[in-house]
Amino acid sequence: MKYYLNALQNYAVFNGRADRAEFWYYFLYFLLIAFVVGRMGAILNVDLLSIYYPAMLIPSLAVSVRRMHDTGKSGWYALIPFYNIVLAVSEGTKGENKYGGQHTSFAY
Repeated sequence: MKYYLNALQNYAVFNGRADRAEFWYYFLYFLLIAFVVGRMGAILNVDLLSIYYPAMLIPSLAVSVRRMHDTGKSGWYALIPFYNIVLAVSEGTKGENKYGGQHTSFAY
């Protein structure tokens, strides 16, 4: 959960790096929360996902861009279908690269 909360705290930070764990755990919690929100919306007969998805667009893009930076690529690679998934599962650059240190540090 700390990865999800870290992404929300850094919701508009497009510089720096995010390691594989931060990226994938963020998206795991994103999907779990979307499922819960969708179920709650179905019970209440309200489309809550139409609120949740736009609210999470910028944090999702930001963590994706930081993940691309960790692999040594520009954040624009997050917009390329399929290749962005290859980069997301790839190991990040060891040590420093042109986008910063090892990865984004937690605020905890």
